[in-house]
Amino acid sequence: MGIIGSALGQILKAMYGLTQNYGLSIILFVIIVKTIILPLTVKQTKSSMAMQEIQPRIKEIQEKYKNKPEKQNEELQKLYKETKFNPLSGCLPLLIQMPIIFFLFWVLKDPVKYGVFETKAAYDVANTSFLWIKSLSKPDYIIAFLSGISAYFMQKVTMATTATEDMNPQMKSMTYIMTGMSFIFGFQWQSGLVLYWTVSNVYSIIQTLLVVAPMKKRLSNNSKTGGEVGADAKKSKNKLQK
Repeated sequence: MGIIGSALGQILKAMYGLTQNYGLSIILFVIIVKTIILPLTVKQTKSSMAMQEIQPRIKEIQEKYKNKPEKQNEELQKLYKETKFNPLSGCLPLLIQMPIIFFLFWVLKDPVKYGVFETKAAYDVANTSFLWIKSLSKPDYIIAFLSGISAYFMQKVTMATTATEDMNPQMKSMTYIMTGMSFIFGFQWQSGLVLYWTVSNVYSIIQTLLVVAPMKKRLSNNSKTGGEVGADAKKSKNKLQK
């Protein structure tokens, strides 16, 4: 906890040195983190497309070996290997962001301890206000509301652009779960962390509309003509049907 928390604290300290504004430093931190993991988000989209391509084969294997779980798993692993599909690749952005949020919770709770500010007096000066938020160390109802709204629209945009038909029921449930959690935590957590979460949601919405959705459309067109996403899956399907 100490090493990672101190590392995040130093990054926030550097951001504050650039902006001289505690709220802006958190926003800048979000932009840097989200931009760094953008290649993983691109990989996640490609993984989603690949999953759509091999879904019929997965269902066929599951049905064929429904009473032989070991054989089913063996055939699925063989399929993943032949199509170069990694079921875990779609989880990478989330697996990276969640620990950051966890550790950031403690950093924002005690920024002096983790080196964001040298003294409590310096922290008190920086933590006077940001926009309408009186203190980033205390809950704020408006940013909590914005957190829930942004989580809702982020899930809706994600579902509209990346979800398959099979995923829609789960994605709909996740929309309400994420929205509810964002509202609940938003009213309990310090507003600095909720600000991070809200800006992260907004960044994700823009990223999905400007990067992910166009890329998915391009990959979909490629797969229809035997492009990079569909080629391996089609080869595997032909091989397994022989």
